[in-house]
Amino acid sequence: MKASRIAATGVAAASAVLVLSVPAFAHVSVQPEGTAAKGGYATVNFKVPNERDNASTTKLEVNFPADHPLASVMPQAVDGWTVKVTKSKLDKPLELHGEKINEAITKVTWTADGKGIQPGYFQKFPLSIGALPEDTDELVFKAIQTYSNKEVVRWIETPKEGEEEPEAPAPVLALSAAEDGHHGAAASGASDDADDAKAAAKTSTTETAASSDGSDTTARVLGVVGIVVGAAGVAYGVLAGRRRTNA
Repeated sequence: MKASRIAATGVAAASAVLVLSVPAFAHVSVQPEGTAAKGGYATVNFKVPNERDNASTTKLEVNFPADHPLASVMPQAVDGWTVKVTKSKLDKPLELHGEKINEAITKVTWTADGKGIQPGYFQKFPLSIGALPEDTDELVFKAIQTYSNKEVVRWIETPKEGEEEPEAPAPVLALSAAEDGHHGAAASGASDDADDAKAAAKTSTTETAASSDGSDTTARVLGVVGIVVGAAGVAYGVLAGRRRTNA
């Protein structure tokens, strides 16, 4: 009985070791800095881990969704990497800020100038993108990762809701609801500024009036004091004259 328990405990322990030793494979992903709201602009980071022990990642190619083209894509400089932005003609022009756009970004490629992403490290590649579409909840970017040993990993499988994650999932950017109230907030701010200005003007007017009243009061007091002093001087002169006469 004891032997069977010991054997069972050993099997469980061995299984735990095996489970803990299985590596958690990472993949190329995309995340926004803050939120990525529909109809707006966002800064996103493509996070690229190195999954190999004997090679470095030397190239990343990110393909943009053709069904939801983006007219504006601006990369941020990344030390040790050269970036290339590829544009293509659109079958159907986009309208952005009242202007028709005939081209859109279809691909961004980063190539390492030196060693690239070495084993045990990852790298973020930032992009400013927009305007984000309003008729979808997510954008799928197919990415291709190239290693220094010429191995190529294609992160192009589209994850499907309700199904297990594919072996090489494509980076997916979730879009949040469109942000409203920006103009309202600006108008509210302007209204608050106007109210503050009115309050300041009213306060200034009150202070000016109070200052004016104070000045008038001071002038009146000084006037009265002057009259009293003058009358005292006249009385003194009269008395002095009488004393001289009597003498």
